[in-house]
Order: sequence, then structure tokens, then C-alpha cells
Amino acid sequence: MPAGTATGLGGCTVDAVDVHAFEVPTDGPGGREQDGTLEWDATTLVLVRVHAGGRTGLGYTYGDTSVAAFVHSQLAPVIEGGSAASPPALWQRMGERIRNAGRPGVGAMALSAVDVALWDLKARLLDLPMVHLLPACHDRVPVYGSGGFTNYSLDRLTGQLSGWVEQGVPRVKLKTSRDPEADPRRLTAVREALGDGPELFTDANGALGRKEALYWARRFHDEWDVRWFEEPVTTADLEGLRMLRDRAPERLEIAAGEYAFTAQDVVNLVDGPAVDCLQADVTRCGGITGVLEIAGLSAARHLDLSAHCAPALSAHAFCAVRRLRHLEYFHDHVRVEHLLFDGTLSPVDGALRPDTGRPGLGLDVKWADAEPYRVHGTRPS
Repeated sequence: MPAGTATGLGGCTVDAVDVHAFEVPTDGPGGREQDGTLEWDATTLVLVRVHAGGRTGLGYTYGDTSVAAFVHSQLAPVIEGGSAASPPALWQRMGERIRNAGRPGVGAMALSAVDVALWDLKARLLDLPMVHLLPACHDRVPVYGSGGFTNYSLDRLTGQLSGWVEQGVPRVKLKTSRDPEADPRRLTAVREALGDGPELFTDANGALGRKEALYWARRFHDEWDVRWFEEPVTTADLEGLRMLRDRAPERLEIAAGEYAFTAQDVVNLVDGPAVDCLQADVTRCGGITGVLEIAGLSAARHLDLSAHCAPALSAHAFCAVRRLRHLEYFHDHVRVEHLLFDGTLSPVDGALRPDTGRPGLGLDVKWADAEPYRVHGTRPS
């Protein structure tokens, strides 16, 4: 029976897994980019492909090449021979396998990439676009432009954020708090370039202490009409996040969640709660299966959920989030995904709409373009 029928899918098992990694240099000043707490010169994408029934599904995460080794050693043996019909069943099996190897961090990122690949495989076997396989509540995901690194010149900073607004994206974000005293000049330049209409977001990447973050929250809101303050303190400081959520200006939302690797991490953020808007990253939180769990938690706590990065994946996965807010259209990930894949999406009217004319995620690897950036694996023959 053809693999593309519901009945035939039940007997279809995963027969192979291959893993690749590609390191793409940044295009920041001097080849580097900075935020509040980190400086980097490249972005690494770890790609997982799973095969069954003559079809191939793909998934990926952003992280160190050690993620690729984790997939090889811990996860591939678990899913090979498993049914392609039920990604959540294999997700559960993978979670049990990595209990002692380490679930948070690298383990969760590896599991996320494999889970996405399994969902993509199932959709391709059924010849469905991913958004039609998932319990979708939406057919598009609003985006906000994200970049504005702390080492950008004022011209590059304002040009990048204004460019998104000119493309119809009504909200943009810049990095702050590496050198807090420099932020007023940066924010003033951005607000003057954008005008009063577009929403302005900031992201400290956990760089500030509690009282310092509260001081800047008030200034951000009062002087530049900032509406979103992401990770003002480290996500590990739940008490600090709760204090800021309670005491920051009412129209300035406190956001966090991109480093939630497990459902319990999310529970810690929403019980209290510690955020006004929750974030989740499909490449870290357990893949599409993880996003579906978190979507239920956000709905139960009456909190909106915002997608962190990986737009080519998130545009499909977060259509299944009832309390959807928006998706971070992150400069680095947009560059990498457009370089490595055919079928990526661009914003139209401020949103990404999944391509329902292509099966699965609608992505195909551009192997020739990717090869110069390879740091793990071998190009398929």
C-alpha cells in the first residue's frame, strides 16, 4: 500500500538517520556580533534527516556540533526501527533514553531536531504540508524583526530596523544592556528613524541585576515607548522576573522562555507568573511535540506564547498555538536558513504564511551551497 495513505503509514518504520552541521560566519562588524552577555562570530546549524518509506524528513537546531554527536550516540539508535506514524511516541522514547545522558541543554536540542524531522517525515509520507498535519488554529504567524546587535553602528542599527518596517513588519527589536549608558543614544536614534507607529522591543539577554533592570524598564517605557523587555535579568532568576513583571510599567511586557528545555522549565515561568508573555524555541523545547505541550500550558495560564527564532520551522509549528502572539524573525537565522534551504518564507503583511503547496515543512537542503560551511557529516551521494 502506498506510504502516503493513513493505513500504509502505520507499517512504515524509520530505517536510517543522518546528521550534518554547518557553521556560517556572521556578517556583523569585523565578523562579530554582540548582545548583552555574549559575543560570537558564527552560527552553527545541526541538521537531522530521518528516512522511511522512501521519504526523508528534516529537522534542525542551532547549537554546538556536540549536538550532532549526541544525536548519533543517544537518539538515532532509539528511533531506528520505530514507527513513523507517531512522532510523540518516539519523543517519549527518546526522553527516557537520555535521562542519564542529560536532558536539558544539548540533550533537549538534539531531541528537538530529531522530533521536528519525524514530524516532517510523517507529513511527507502523507503528502501534507506540516500546517495541515498539526492541530492548526492559525494559517499565518505574525513576526517581529530582530537583530540590532550592540556592536552595530547607529547607521546599521537604524537601517536594519527601518528596513523591516518598510517591508511591512510593524514591530522590531534591538539588543541592549551590554553598555547601558550607550543605550539612550541608540534608542533615540531608532525611535527617530522609525517614528511613533512601530512597536519597539528590547532584549537584555539577562545582562542586568534586578534593581538596574527595573530602572531601565521605566526609562525604556517612559522615554522611548518600549513595549517589550526580554530577559531583563537571567531566566534563572525567577524571583527577579516576577518582581519586574509586578513593578514595571503596565504597558511594558516582561518576556522570557527561550531557554526552557523541559516542560518543568515552562511551569516555573508560568506559575506565579514570572512573565507577561511566554516564549518557546522549537529547536530547544522538545521540537514540535514540545511546542504542543507548551501551547497547552500557556492557554491554561491565559498567557500568550511567542516563538523564539528558527522562522522556517516556527512558522508551521506555532500555527498550532491557540494563544499565539508572534515569531522572532531573527537576522542570523534568516540568513542561515535562506543560505541552506530552498522553500524558506519571507514576511508578507507582517506575517509568515506556511506554503501549503509543499509537503512537510516545505524545505529542501541546498547541498552545494551548504558544503563550504560543513563542520560535521558527509554530503549525501
